[in-house]
Amino acid sequence: MREIESSGRTVEEAIEAALKELGAKREEVEVQILEEGNRGFLGLLGSRLARVRVVLPDSPADHVRSFLREILSAMGVSAELEIRHREGYIFCTIHGRDLGILIGRRGETLDALQYLVNLAVNKLIRDRIKIVLDVEGYRRKREQALIRLAKRLSEKVKSTGNRVILEPMTPHERRIIHTALQNDQQIYTFSEGEEPYRKVVISLRR
Repeated sequence: MREIESSGRTVEEAIEAALKELGAKREEVEVQILEEGNRGFLGLLGSRLARVRVVLPDSPADHVRSFLREILSAMGVSAELEIRHREGYIFCTIHGRDLGILIGRRGETLDALQYLVNLAVNKLIRDRIKIVLDVEGYRRKREQALIRLAKRLSEKVKSTGNRVILEPMTPHERRIIHTALQNDQQIYTFSEGEEPYRKVVISLRR
Protein backbone atom coordinates (compact mmCIF):
# COMPACT_ATOMS: atom_id res chain seq x y z
CA MET A 1 0.00 0.00 0.00
CA ARG A 2 1.23 3.50 -0.86
CA GLU A 3 -0.17 6.78 0.40
CA ILE A 4 0.76 10.42 0.02
CA GLU A 5 -0.56 13.78 1.12
CA SER A 6 -0.97 16.43 -1.53
CA SER A 7 -2.17 20.03 -1.69
CA GLY A 8 -3.65 22.34 -4.32
CA ARG A 9 -5.85 25.34 -4.80
CA THR A 10 -8.85 23.02 -4.85
CA VAL A 11 -9.53 19.49 -3.64
CA GLU A 12 -9.64 18.22 -7.24
CA GLU A 13 -6.32 19.87 -8.02
CA ALA A 14 -4.77 18.24 -4.94
CA ILE A 15 -6.17 14.84 -5.95
CA GLU A 16 -4.85 15.19 -9.50
CA ALA A 17 -1.38 16.03 -8.18
CA ALA A 18 -1.45 12.91 -5.95
CA LEU A 19 -2.65 10.68 -8.80
CA LYS A 20 0.18 11.91 -11.01
CA GLU A 21 2.75 11.18 -8.32
CA LEU A 22 1.33 7.70 -7.65
CA GLY A 23 0.88 6.91 -11.33
CA ALA A 24 -2.67 5.77 -10.56
CA LYS A 25 -6.21 6.30 -11.85
CA ARG A 26 -8.99 7.90 -9.80
CA GLU A 27 -10.96 4.64 -9.46
CA GLU A 28 -7.92 2.83 -8.07
CA VAL A 29 -7.40 5.04 -5.02
CA GLU A 30 -9.07 6.02 -1.76
CA VAL A 31 -9.23 9.74 -0.98
CA GLN A 32 -9.45 11.43 2.41
CA ILE A 33 -10.00 15.19 2.41
CA LEU A 34 -7.89 16.74 5.15
CA GLU A 35 -8.74 20.37 4.40
CA GLU A 36 -11.21 21.84 1.93
CA GLY A 37 -9.14 24.94 1.27
CA ASN A 38 -10.19 28.57 1.24
CA ARG A 39 -9.55 31.29 -1.33
CA GLY A 40 -9.60 33.97 1.37
CA PHE A 41 -10.53 37.63 0.95
CA LEU A 42 -10.11 38.66 -2.70
CA GLY A 43 -8.23 35.41 -3.23
CA LEU A 44 -5.31 36.68 -1.18
CA LEU A 45 -5.80 37.27 2.54
CA GLY A 46 -6.40 34.19 4.69
CA SER A 47 -6.26 31.77 1.74
CA ARG A 48 -5.54 28.13 2.52
CA LEU A 49 -4.63 25.31 0.16
CA ALA A 50 -6.78 22.20 0.00
CA ARG A 51 -5.06 19.09 1.39
CA VAL A 52 -5.87 15.45 0.72
CA ARG A 53 -4.49 12.04 1.63
CA VAL A 54 -4.61 9.59 -1.28
CA VAL A 55 -4.12 5.86 -0.67
CA LEU A 56 -3.25 3.36 -3.40
CA PRO A 57 -4.08 -0.11 -2.00
CA ASP A 58 -2.00 -3.13 -2.94
CA SER A 59 -3.24 -4.84 -6.10
CA PRO A 60 -4.39 -8.48 -6.02
CA ALA A 61 -1.10 -9.40 -7.71
CA ASP A 62 0.81 -7.64 -4.92
CA HIS A 63 -1.11 -9.67 -2.34
CA VAL A 64 -0.43 -12.93 -4.23
CA ARG A 65 3.28 -12.13 -4.41
CA SER A 66 3.48 -11.17 -0.73
CA PHE A 67 1.56 -14.24 0.50
CA LEU A 68 3.55 -16.70 -1.59
CA ARG A 69 6.89 -15.19 -0.63
CA GLU A 70 6.02 -15.70 3.02
CA ILE A 71 4.97 -19.31 2.41
CA LEU A 72 8.04 -20.11 0.31
CA SER A 73 10.34 -18.49 2.86
CA ALA A 74 8.77 -20.52 5.68
CA MET A 75 9.30 -23.69 3.62
CA GLY A 76 12.90 -22.77 2.86
CA VAL A 77 12.19 -22.74 -0.88
CA SER A 78 14.04 -20.34 -3.18
CA ALA A 79 11.98 -19.51 -6.28
CA GLU A 80 10.88 -16.77 -8.66
CA LEU A 81 7.26 -15.75 -9.23
CA GLU A 82 5.81 -14.96 -12.66
CA ILE A 83 2.39 -13.29 -12.41
CA ARG A 84 0.08 -12.59 -15.35
CA HIS A 85 -3.48 -11.26 -15.66
CA ARG A 86 -5.91 -12.68 -18.20
CA GLU A 87 -9.71 -12.51 -18.48
CA GLY A 88 -10.38 -11.87 -14.79
CA TYR A 89 -7.83 -14.45 -13.62
CA ILE A 90 -4.42 -14.13 -12.03
CA PHE A 91 -2.02 -16.81 -13.23
CA CYS A 92 1.02 -17.27 -11.01
CA THR A 93 3.82 -19.63 -12.04
CA ILE A 94 6.58 -20.53 -9.60
CA HIS A 95 9.98 -21.08 -11.20
CA GLY A 96 13.03 -22.66 -9.59
CA ARG A 97 14.89 -25.88 -8.91
CA ASP A 98 13.75 -28.90 -6.91
CA LEU A 99 10.18 -27.66 -6.53
CA GLY A 100 8.56 -31.08 -6.26
CA ILE A 101 7.71 -30.32 -2.64
CA LEU A 102 5.28 -27.66 -3.90
CA ILE A 103 3.52 -30.09 -6.25
CA GLY A 104 3.07 -33.17 -4.10
CA ARG A 105 1.45 -36.44 -5.11
CA ARG A 106 -0.69 -35.86 -8.24
CA GLY A 107 -0.57 -32.13 -7.53
CA GLU A 108 -2.31 -32.36 -4.16
CA THR A 109 0.10 -29.94 -2.43
CA LEU A 110 -0.18 -27.49 -5.33
CA ASP A 111 -4.00 -27.62 -5.18
CA ALA A 112 -3.92 -27.00 -1.41
CA LEU A 113 -1.53 -24.07 -1.85
CA GLN A 114 -3.74 -22.62 -4.59
CA TYR A 115 -6.77 -22.90 -2.30
CA LEU A 116 -4.93 -21.06 0.48
CA VAL A 117 -3.76 -18.28 -1.86
CA ASN A 118 -7.32 -17.74 -3.13
CA LEU A 119 -8.68 -17.69 0.42
CA ALA A 120 -6.05 -15.28 1.76
CA VAL A 121 -6.04 -12.83 -1.15
CA ASN A 122 -9.81 -12.62 -1.63
CA LYS A 123 -10.19 -11.62 2.03
CA LEU A 124 -8.07 -8.54 1.32
CA ILE A 125 -9.64 -7.23 -1.90
CA ARG A 126 -12.99 -5.79 -2.86
CA ASP A 127 -13.84 -7.81 -5.98
CA ARG A 128 -13.24 -11.56 -5.97
CA ILE A 129 -10.69 -12.90 -8.40
CA LYS A 130 -9.68 -16.43 -9.33
CA ILE A 131 -6.00 -17.25 -8.81
CA VAL A 132 -4.45 -20.18 -10.66
CA LEU A 133 -1.16 -21.42 -9.27
CA ASP A 134 1.35 -23.51 -11.22
CA VAL A 135 4.89 -24.81 -10.72
CA GLU A 136 7.18 -24.96 -13.75
CA GLY A 137 4.29 -25.75 -16.13
CA TYR A 138 3.16 -28.77 -14.09
CA ARG A 139 -0.55 -28.19 -14.70
CA ARG A 140 -0.17 -28.09 -18.48
CA LYS A 141 1.97 -31.24 -18.47
CA ARG A 142 -0.52 -32.99 -16.20
CA GLU A 143 -3.44 -31.95 -18.42
CA GLN A 144 -1.70 -33.30 -21.52
CA ALA A 145 -0.91 -36.56 -19.71
CA LEU A 146 -4.56 -36.94 -18.65
CA ILE A 147 -5.80 -36.31 -22.18
CA ARG A 148 -3.44 -38.99 -23.53
CA LEU A 149 -4.62 -41.37 -20.79
CA ALA A 150 -8.28 -40.68 -21.60
CA LYS A 151 -7.75 -41.36 -25.33
CA ARG A 152 -5.80 -44.57 -24.65
CA LEU A 153 -8.36 -45.94 -22.19
CA SER A 154 -11.26 -45.04 -24.46
CA GLU A 155 -9.71 -47.16 -27.21
CA LYS A 156 -9.38 -50.02 -24.72
CA VAL A 157 -13.07 -49.72 -23.82
CA LYS A 158 -14.04 -49.77 -27.52
CA SER A 159 -11.90 -52.83 -28.24
CA THR A 160 -12.93 -54.90 -25.20
CA GLY A 161 -16.43 -53.61 -24.54
CA ASN A 162 -15.61 -53.41 -20.83
CA ARG A 163 -15.84 -50.18 -18.91
CA VAL A 164 -12.76 -48.70 -17.26
CA ILE A 165 -12.66 -47.03 -13.84
CA LEU A 166 -9.86 -44.50 -13.34
CA GLU A 167 -8.09 -43.67 -10.09
CA PRO A 168 -9.63 -41.02 -7.80
CA MET A 169 -9.09 -37.50 -9.13
CA THR A 170 -9.81 -33.92 -8.19
CA PRO A 171 -12.86 -32.23 -9.78
CA HIS A 172 -10.55 -30.28 -12.13
CA GLU A 173 -8.81 -33.43 -13.36
CA ARG A 174 -12.10 -35.30 -13.81
CA ARG A 175 -13.33 -32.39 -15.91
CA ILE A 176 -10.29 -32.75 -18.17
CA ILE A 177 -11.14 -36.43 -18.79
CA HIS A 178 -14.81 -35.70 -19.48
CA THR A 179 -13.94 -32.85 -21.87
CA ALA A 180 -11.33 -34.89 -23.74
CA LEU A 181 -13.90 -37.61 -24.55
CA GLN A 182 -17.13 -35.65 -24.83
CA ASN A 183 -17.21 -35.77 -28.65
CA ASP A 184 -16.56 -39.52 -28.95
CA GLN A 185 -19.88 -41.01 -30.09
CA GLN A 186 -18.93 -44.58 -29.13
CA ILE A 187 -18.36 -44.01 -25.42
CA TYR A 188 -19.61 -41.91 -22.54
CA THR A 189 -18.11 -40.88 -19.22
CA PHE A 190 -19.52 -40.24 -15.76
CA SER A 191 -18.22 -39.87 -12.22
CA GLU A 192 -19.05 -42.08 -9.26
CA GLY A 193 -18.15 -42.24 -5.58
CA GLU A 194 -17.74 -39.63 -2.88
CA GLU A 195 -15.04 -36.99 -2.55
CA PRO A 196 -12.09 -37.26 -2.25
CA TYR A 197 -12.35 -40.74 -3.81
CA ARG A 198 -14.63 -39.81 -6.71
CA LYS A 199 -13.59 -41.50 -9.97
CA VAL A 200 -14.27 -41.18 -13.69
CA VAL A 201 -15.83 -44.17 -15.46
CA ILE A 202 -15.41 -44.66 -19.20
CA SER A 203 -18.11 -46.90 -20.68
CA LEU A 204 -19.22 -48.11 -24.10
CA ARG A 205 -22.47 -46.72 -25.52
CA ARG A 206 -25.01 -49.46 -26.10
